[in-house]
Amino acid sequence: MKDQKSIQLPNNDSCAFCAYLSGERPFSFVYKGNMVSILVTREQRGCPHMLVIPNRHVETILDVTEEEAGKLAVAVRDIAKAIESEFKPKGITIWQNNGVPSSQSIAHVHFHVAGTLGTGGTEWGDVPELSLEETEDIADKLRPLFSSYSL
Repeated sequence: MKDQKSIQLPNNDSCAFCAYLSGERPFSFVYKGNMVSILVTREQRGCPHMLVIPNRHVETILDVTEEEAGKLAVAVRDIAKAIESEFKPKGITIWQNNGVPSSQSIAHVHFHVAGTLGTGGTEWGDVPELSLEETEDIADKLRPLFSSYSL
């Protein structure tokens, strides 16, 4: 029996991340591994803004296995290094939300990794959604750094 948690999860009819992973919905991947994937979000809140997710449907950080936690941490570090190498931001912001009160909008654990904007920080308000072509351009800059990656 699953432990009851106090965290209030978003009410998603289906999981967008699982749909991206299965190919049901198109999305730009920098890396798609056995346990962890790195995506270019269409809502660019930084320069650039990436997502690191476990491939298994896991709702919150409280539910990841020890092995997933380790691989997620390595992928977060490595995409931060790739952003620094290719985009040269003045800073890198990393965040992860659990539950509606903390602004989690998709009930599948994910880490945001974003280079800071030219003026500093990241954009927390509404941002325009990039096209798939635009996110593919970002992914194309980063994919070579993950060509021999294995997570």
